[in-house]
Amino acid sequence: MGSSAVTLFLALVLVVCVASAERKCQLSGLWRNEQQSLMEISAVRDNGDFHGKYLTQVTLAGVCARASPLRGIQQQPSESGWPTFAFTVRWDKFSNATTTFAGQCFVDSGGKETLTTMWLLREAVGSLQEDWKATRVGKNVFTRKRTPKGKILPSLSPSCEDPASLAP
Repeated sequence: MGSSAVTLFLALVLVVCVASAERKCQLSGLWRNEQQSLMEISAVRDNGDFHGKYLTQVTLAGVCARASPLRGIQQQPSESGWPTFAFTVRWDKFSNATTTFAGQCFVDSGGKETLTTMWLLREAVGSLQEDWKATRVGKNVFTRKRTPKGKILPSLSPSCEDPASLAP
């Protein structure tokens, strides 16, 4: 092969490597779903563990939501870079419910990252006879929300204080 052919071959290999590296899906960062709920995921540790905060825009009782803690785990990404994951949100101070999400991360040919999830929400009920209505099932699709570096979800949380109680 001539030097031009070798150069062309190396350039193609570089393009393929860069393109596949850019298409790997990373869970860490800020995500928004179709109901405008926000989720901020910390860096995923080597063992797949991660944590973060979830700020829902949908509540069972219509009360003021607060950013709630989430904990999860990601399967180690395969060569294609489309990891599966699961996480649980303990709704903090405004609901007696817990939600578990399971999903997969994808990147399309344009570089758009998407998390597709199915969830189970378990609400506390007063008796075994009410158990039939305690679990809800749904689906959410999250897309990455581009923001400056640093934890920003706390700054986006609404104030749940009663304005009348803030008066001097």
